[in-house]
Amino acid sequence: MMAAILFVTFILLIFLSVPIAFSLGLSSLVYILIADIPLNIIPQKMFGGINSFTLLCIPGFILAGNLMNAGGITERIIDFAKKLVGHIRGGLGLSNVGASMGFAGITGTALADTASIGSVMIPAMKKEGYDAPFSVAVTSSSSTIGPIIPPSLPMIILGTLATVSIGDLFLAGTIPGILLGLCLMAATYVISKKRKYPKGERQTFSVITKSFFGAFWALMMTVIILFGILSGYFTPTEASIVAVVYALIVGIFVYRDLKLHMLPKILLDSMVSTAGIMVLVGMANLFGWILVSEQIPQLVADSILAISENPIIVILLLNVLLLFVGTFMETIAALVILFPVLLPVATQIGMDPVQFGVMMVLNLMIGLSTPPVGVCLFVASSIGKVSIGQASKALLPFLAVSLLVLLAVSFIPSLTLFLPSLFD
Repeated sequence: MMAAILFVTFILLIFLSVPIAFSLGLSSLVYILIADIPLNIIPQKMFGGINSFTLLCIPGFILAGNLMNAGGITERIIDFAKKLVGHIRGGLGLSNVGASMGFAGITGTALADTASIGSVMIPAMKKEGYDAPFSVAVTSSSSTIGPIIPPSLPMIILGTLATVSIGDLFLAGTIPGILLGLCLMAATYVISKKRKYPKGERQTFSVITKSFFGAFWALMMTVIILFGILSGYFTPTEASIVAVVYALIVGIFVYRDLKLHMLPKILLDSMVSTAGIMVLVGMANLFGWILVSEQIPQLVADSILAISENPIIVILLLNVLLLFVGTFMETIAALVILFPVLLPVATQIGMDPVQFGVMMVLNLMIGLSTPPVGVCLFVASSIGKVSIGQASKALLPFLAVSLLVLLAVSFIPSLTLFLPSLFD
């Protein structure tokens, strides 16, 4: 009965468009008041959720991404992608996906990818003769690559929740992220060829090389972060600070697009983003504590395993559940609440926690481009000035491709575990 009150209140607040962090907090408050639990449990559990040295890397990576973005990184990555594949049929669409793959190593967030690349690529694609819904669909679907390829904020959250190596999670997302990007490129090419979308001129090797060196310093950030963490030179938190220093040096002295007068606004934006994430993590931890108190994790595990103990069926059920949740719940909140609930189910059928973590993140990323509350789809549709209905219809081929990659990640452990195994 008490659990039902918690969920009904939470769902009601969601449908009333209350921000997810406040929906979690208010529904938890209602439960605590009715259950006559001392109110001091609220700050205790919220602080307990964010009192982690590892989580300190979140503001660092957010700030590093904002610094690199303000320092002209977006334009350089897009230019390199266009020079590399722009001569192929649908080259601008392929450049869109390629830029998202390159940009993934800078921000680690899907929404930043959609806003930054979409604001440049969607108008350019429309101007070149691409359908607006198609341009929106390509941008929205490719932005989900960001949190799969390292560095990744969701992977950091997972590593904190399950005490799993963040370096292993970063490595585990590399192959699936690249595979997803290549598959989205394939879908973009097939559709572009069928609709006879334009292609640009083939660039000379020297032009491509020059463009590559323009984007080189930005792309090197991922290499530095991964090498530093995996070699043991610094922790993920220290890596985020190294990334900030690196971004400052590159933006000010190499690209020279980052000016000192821009820093206060960048710092403020980074603080606001960090505060939002930390409040969300704290509220989700309080909500998760209530779920554990009500023995919801055990109930969910028993319910799923009661349907079937066949690993294939269980994995499919987990995917369906996560895809559904991803369509309406914010990614970090879903991770904090559901990962501890579902991890025992995954491990009971023999799935490695690292593989399950990547599978879960990919599920929730797909949800960001799926109605009714896919924020990346909403942002891209707003930039492209098309309705959600039109964008959703154009998104279907890309959604199908993403689901195929999800199934591969779910049932082929080596896709996620091969790279981490090389560093064990």
